[in-house]
Amino acid sequence: MALEIYIQEHLLRHHCFLCAATTGPGRSTASTMKHLPLSLAAAALLRTTIAQQPLNESDILGTLDDLINSLDGTVGNSTIDDVYSYVSDQAQAGLQAILKYIFPEQYWSYGRSPPVYPTPIGGNDPAWQEAYAQASALVAEMDNVQLASLTLGSSDTRGCSGFIDPVAGFTGMCLQDNENGVRGTDQSSGFPSQLSIGASWNRSLALERAQFLGREFKARGANVVLGPVGGAIGRIARGGRNWEGFSNDPYLSGQLIAPTVTGIQESVIACVKHWLFNEQETNRNPFAFGFLGYFGNQAVSSNVDDRTAHELYMWPFQDALAAGAGSVMCSYQRANNSYGCQNSKLMNGLLKGELGFQGFVVSDWYAVHTGIAANEAGLDMVMPSSSFLTAESLAEAVNNGSVSAERLTDQATRILAAWYRFAELEEPGLNQHEDTNAQAEDVESTLLQGAIEGHVLVKNTEGALPLDPSSTDTLNLFGYDAIGGLNTSAEGLGLYDIGLANTQKYEDGRVFTFIDYYLQAGDILPDPHAGPQIALDGTILSGGGSGAVKVAWSISAHDALASRARTWNQTLHTQFVGQKPTVKAPDAPCIVMINAQSSEGWDRSGIRDEYSDTLVENVASQCKNTIVVIHNAGVRLVDTWIENPNVTAVIFAHVPGQMNGEALATILYGEQSPSGRLPYTVAKTEADYGDLLSPSLPSAETPLYPQSTFDEGLFIDYKHFIQQDITPRYPFGYGLTYSTFTYSNLSIRLAEGATTSPLPPAFQPSNPNTTTLPQGGNPALFDHLATVSVQITNSGSVTAAEVAQLYIEVASSDLPLALRGFEKKLLSPGETETFSFPLRRKDLSVWDVGQQEWVLSKGPHGVRVGKSVGEILVQGTLELE
Repeated sequence: MALEIYIQEHLLRHHCFLCAATTGPGRSTASTMKHLPLSLAAAALLRTTIAQQPLNESDILGTLDDLINSLDGTVGNSTIDDVYSYVSDQAQAGLQAILKYIFPEQYWSYGRSPPVYPTPIGGNDPAWQEAYAQASALVAEMDNVQLASLTLGSSDTRGCSGFIDPVAGFTGMCLQDNENGVRGTDQSSGFPSQLSIGASWNRSLALERAQFLGREFKARGANVVLGPVGGAIGRIARGGRNWEGFSNDPYLSGQLIAPTVTGIQESVIACVKHWLFNEQETNRNPFAFGFLGYFGNQAVSSNVDDRTAHELYMWPFQDALAAGAGSVMCSYQRANNSYGCQNSKLMNGLLKGELGFQGFVVSDWYAVHTGIAANEAGLDMVMPSSSFLTAESLAEAVNNGSVSAERLTDQATRILAAWYRFAELEEPGLNQHEDTNAQAEDVESTLLQGAIEGHVLVKNTEGALPLDPSSTDTLNLFGYDAIGGLNTSAEGLGLYDIGLANTQKYEDGRVFTFIDYYLQAGDILPDPHAGPQIALDGTILSGGGSGAVKVAWSISAHDALASRARTWNQTLHTQFVGQKPTVKAPDAPCIVMINAQSSEGWDRSGIRDEYSDTLVENVASQCKNTIVVIHNAGVRLVDTWIENPNVTAVIFAHVPGQMNGEALATILYGEQSPSGRLPYTVAKTEADYGDLLSPSLPSAETPLYPQSTFDEGLFIDYKHFIQQDITPRYPFGYGLTYSTFTYSNLSIRLAEGATTSPLPPAFQPSNPNTTTLPQGGNPALFDHLATVSVQITNSGSVTAAEVAQLYIEVASSDLPLALRGFEKKLLSPGETETFSFPLRRKDLSVWDVGQQEWVLSKGPHGVRVGKSVGEILVQGTLELE
């Protein structure tokens, strides 16, 4: 307290001096005076710390006197900016001393991510040069305020998630959620989720879906799709946003994200998110999004080593960039203790440096907790607006040298280049196109096929499926998930727009409202916290949060099965409420429909629930042909009842969008064989996941700066189960069809003329004055080195699609197996086809931390081909020459 009084006295005594010394162009006397006592105290503490003197009051006060006296003598001989710079430098360093002395946890929690400056300048990739030339010409016509306005979200959103105002010849930019459809609009499609497409293992389907998705966004006046999702990749089983990604495996995710980017960008810009390590919702933001300053905790820090970053979390993003992605969204959480949207290692070093990214980096909404520091770290656009900068203040920062003119020019040029290349719309904004019917006439077939192929049949005994309508005139349908549920904002109590209108209560009857949602999403509630595990008010068309969509119409399971019952002259018995339905026709098939809800804003409280399991057990106790269908927004355990002999079939239906019921009926009645495969592993118990089950929480040592250290490295999902010798209930890649297949004639061929040196050939730019890598990184990493192929015969009696999977034991790697290829083909009974798996240099390489390079081993590489990671049918060895 004495120190505070002393500073106040000196502040009054030196009032005029301090006003003059700290007020300059763009600086407010009032705002500077407010922070000056802390600055002076910090400077004093800094000096005593450097001198290794005891931090006692007399030393601090004496040093403070010396500091102020020295400043008094400086004013007469220096410019105001010189004095301001001196005070600022002293204060900045002094603040670190305060943190270290008074708040050791806070001090430790910063400065752990390596600094990488300056930001690489874009425009060197030949594929982008025409767009950059157009952008540069327009930039040359703008002043700094106009350039700055391109980097900051507008208060006038035109109905979009975020908007950049028009300026000069630029018509504006609408950024809109999400990867599953045009969020919050009528007459738009509810596409199958990325998780469903991941379960399809179908590159062509991913492309087709994305083409329709991009067209709908363009029709609604959106320049940017805020998607696809490359992370969360699904590190933890309870991750709240796992349903938004394709798979827990980086290769599968990368193979599906690339055609998704290509398809979207036939119409508009794809914004790949969330860069990087965004693997849990719990504490993803500081308390109340940081709007209350330092009150409460900061965001969790994902602490990840270099090899794991490259071989796991960066992998799908690299494939997306190689496909030409025009935008990347930085993430909420901290990465190695630096916030994702001001982390220079992630943005300047890895994304724009190593991977040669040419487009623009946009922040996640309210994810920026600083001003020009984020710009210098590589952030190009702040959304939805900045709490720290205006166009005028950013322009002034350039004028006074706080931000380089080159950095601001690069920010604006990157944004405009992506706009010119992919999405130069004349009249952007959802409000400008609110009466537009965005749905194409032929989109329904893609919606349906995407939903169908996302269904994974994991159990089918006693000939339960497909249903034979000629053998029974009755069908029983039970469960809260069988109906369409609520589809209006009036009934949704504010949850409608975030996809949770069907999730208005917990299993125990407690009410869940939109206020509860925002308290959780803002990390305001104590840890751990979570919304309901299941949607008791009807089936889930999507998960919750910004990835949700609302649809003009949907077909529920009840709708579709009632239609089939009419066609086949069957009686359909139904009961949708409660856990103890009465089975009126116990000899007929009993379909039980449950779900597993998940949402942005929280991590799931479990991966099974008592309410639904009790429902299944009660039906199975009365019906010897019980078929369980689960609409699951993430992994869902089934061991409570899976071995019950009366449970004859189980389908993971995932999150199939608006055609969910029709897709299910198509499979149940055998109109199309199921062809989905699990894009994740299903364990027997929650304990099987170990530390990969739940999010990291604040500890006694780090209560305000929670840490999540990825000690498992590369060993997540099936790699974890193999490493720990744990037998799962259903392995990664598993799925049944209505037919059988045989594998034979494995072939391993080296690509002619392939370069197999340990290090990839250095990139040789077409322009000798350019050294920056093209987007996606060194193109040699994508060179074709070898091809594995196998012949597969449909040995059954039903036309069905097989998904053959290639796993490699990469030489010089500690990974037991890694997915490195897959192909899906539809085969008629008796038909034989060759399935081929091209291998790239990167697929057979390991990231070498010392050399900072992908290193290729000549082998031997183990080659394993089969129906899943747990069912290898043919194998061999690959050695490179």
